[in-house]
Amino acid sequence: MLSEPVDPEWSDASADRLRAIWKGLPGWRYWKAVNNSEVGIWYSLACLFFMLCAGAMALIMRVQLAVPGADIVSADTYNQLYTMHGSAMMFLFAVPMFEAIAILLLPAFLGARDMPFPRLSAYGFWCFAIGGLFVISSPLFGIGPDGGWFMYPPYSTKFGGIGADVWLLGLSFIEVASIAAAVELIVGVLKCRPPGMRVNIMPLYAWYVLVVGAMILFAFPPLIAGDLLFELERALGWPFFDPDRGGDPMLWQHLFWIFGHPEVYIVFLPSIAIAAMVVPTAARQPIVGYSWIVLSAVGTGFISFGLWVHHMFTTGLPNISLGFFSAASEAVVIPTGIQLFAFVATLLVGRVRMSVPMLYIAGSLAIFTAGGLTGVMVALAPFDWQAHDSYFVVAHLHYTLFGGMVFPVMAGVSYFYPFFTKKKMSNTLGRIAFWLTFVGFNVTFLPMHLTGLMGMPRRVFTYLPGLGWDGLNLISTVGAFVMAAGILTFVWDVLRPKGNAPFTERNPWDAGTLEWSHDVPDQAWGVRSIPHVVTRYPIWQQPKIVERMDAGRFYLPDAEEAKRETLVTSILDARPIQVMRVTGPTWKTHLTAAFTGLGFILPTFHIYWPAAFFLLCAGAAVIWWLWTSTTPVPEKDMKDVGLGLKLPVYASGPASAGWWGVWITMLGDMTAFASLVFGMVFFWTASETFITDDTRTVLLPWLSLATLAVGCSWALTVAARETNRRGRGGIAKFCLTGAFVLTIVGAGALAISFWASDLEPTTHSFPAICGAITIWTLAHLGLGLTMQGYGLAGMIFGKLTTRYDADLWNITLFWHFMLVTMAAAAFMIGVFPILAGEV
Repeated sequence: MLSEPVDPEWSDASADRLRAIWKGLPGWRYWKAVNNSEVGIWYSLACLFFMLCAGAMALIMRVQLAVPGADIVSADTYNQLYTMHGSAMMFLFAVPMFEAIAILLLPAFLGARDMPFPRLSAYGFWCFAIGGLFVISSPLFGIGPDGGWFMYPPYSTKFGGIGADVWLLGLSFIEVASIAAAVELIVGVLKCRPPGMRVNIMPLYAWYVLVVGAMILFAFPPLIAGDLLFELERALGWPFFDPDRGGDPMLWQHLFWIFGHPEVYIVFLPSIAIAAMVVPTAARQPIVGYSWIVLSAVGTGFISFGLWVHHMFTTGLPNISLGFFSAASEAVVIPTGIQLFAFVATLLVGRVRMSVPMLYIAGSLAIFTAGGLTGVMVALAPFDWQAHDSYFVVAHLHYTLFGGMVFPVMAGVSYFYPFFTKKKMSNTLGRIAFWLTFVGFNVTFLPMHLTGLMGMPRRVFTYLPGLGWDGLNLISTVGAFVMAAGILTFVWDVLRPKGNAPFTERNPWDAGTLEWSHDVPDQAWGVRSIPHVVTRYPIWQQPKIVERMDAGRFYLPDAEEAKRETLVTSILDARPIQVMRVTGPTWKTHLTAAFTGLGFILPTFHIYWPAAFFLLCAGAAVIWWLWTSTTPVPEKDMKDVGLGLKLPVYASGPASAGWWGVWITMLGDMTAFASLVFGMVFFWTASETFITDDTRTVLLPWLSLATLAVGCSWALTVAARETNRRGRGGIAKFCLTGAFVLTIVGAGALAISFWASDLEPTTHSFPAICGAITIWTLAHLGLGLTMQGYGLAGMIFGKLTTRYDADLWNITLFWHFMLVTMAAAAFMIGVFPILAGEV
């Protein structure tokens, strides 16, 4: 069937229909776009802007440190600069740049038309842009955070103005965007692969996206939970980190580094993913050791969650902890080394073309290996005690991140630039930029190993002459400006107008993966038809695949109903199971992001009630968005997608992408809740006086009533789904109404159990952590109540029927997690204190 000719008239007409439905909007309406191509480019440019801001801050710091006793900036300004430099590079550049590039590239790698939830991507970007501008501009007004990018208490909880609030609330807002993008990317990899692309042949880039997306999902929530506790202490005086009232600053360090160390690999692995795509193309050879690379990527991600304590070797940990985490820190070298050796092996067996992207990859391997060697040194506790908080660590950190992230990103931009713009970057400027950056980087950071070993501490705004640091600091400053010249040359090459330059050829690097099947000039539809893929390098290994894609010979070559559509396939073997209709341009994402931003930003200035109002507005905007755009009742059940295949246009439960989106989101949510539970157990293990026989607890009868009511609400929600499936809509409405009422009863009883008791959260960490768990559970009951109301309204107004019940499946899935949350909360605040007190 694939070799049969395509009717040229039908091919032209179907192409016109596809072009019409996927085209962008002109003029100011362009900003309504939600396509992965537009959102990905905006995301990338925003990350570039924030990186340049952070780089400018670094140059100011280097000027200040060039000579001893300089007074270019004050100590207070210097503190704000180094805090914002680290925060911006990690939160506004490194992680979001991965997500930006993944949003831009992933559909092309998978031969998909778009990501499964385009508006979620757009909402995430606008949240990121608003939050990023708010945080990065704070030093201009003298209100920037100054406690370091880790914001250790007690300094950050007790001193300073609103800088710590800017950091906590601004970056918490940005973390919403990061998690939204992670959910989008994970579901994209799992459900939007082309037919035939089993998990064992999907591009390595998709594997890395999957691993890193999962890491974001489990690494960011502990920081969000920590931010909640931190802000409760700053705003309400609840003493989570105050030792005088039973708190412990070490809890913040644990929560921060449970996020902070995996983040290093969240930054590193996507860059390795870029190398995994550039290296085979440069070597003109399929990657060597595909399966080993996949296993190593998964292993690196897994092990990275067991290393956080090596940032805390100097805090007085027991020797057994030091030994365990030191060994774990060394163990991560094994999977990392396997990936690097696989790249080297591919280059050895291939015929390498030293293109500009390959030049950056070679530089990356050299610098990252050097950073890895110093990493082995600081993973040993005795050496770490000597080098801790010195410039040696600054050098190690930058060798790791620059080699593991910045150089690969520059390689990726050079490599994929013809894909983004259909034009090429300058080969000459690319090589000049590489050598300036490579040389400048080493001149800047190599001397810092010595300044660190000679005793220069980090985060000092000046130093005395005669300590032996003068010359080394001056060399580092000169190197910083050389490196900046290289980066600016690169940025100029990226941004300079290329209007008169000819279009590049379609596959300029002669690569083997699907992104190079896109049209030149570009078409907004992504691929003309979605191919059937059975190899790892389809352009190399499946003859005529691009020709047949162009002719519309594969799947979804038409848009008869004038809808934006893409295929949904099964998770393991990519069997086509649904035609998914994706959403188009809208202003709703902007409105929702603006309301969410005001809800996060206003509390920074202690404006709480308007903030609560805007958060309610954000919730209302989300409901409007979902009601008008998602899971609409289709005009027909089945659709002919080509090659004799007919698929449903509606799916619910595990067959739908939306169900997986909810499931993955709730995994992250449960991780944040588990972090609060961890906090309570940590207090109990760290202090003998946290719970005593005299400790008072919540009112158990009310807590029991709350648990019972929530359990019954869950049961009725499940019953509503099952009875609705069996066509008994009246009983389903009755069950959901009963569930709605019981949720109100459960939330009320839970609130009474805490606030009517003798617990006073400002007096001690025990009532404070009980209060935090109660607030978390109440907030989720509020969300569950809203979902039940949404489902009930859907049944009444015909949006949710016995056949089209995806919303009810998603609501039930949320309530499974809600039941676990309620049971765990009841145990921790009601039963655990009694058991622990007896112990």
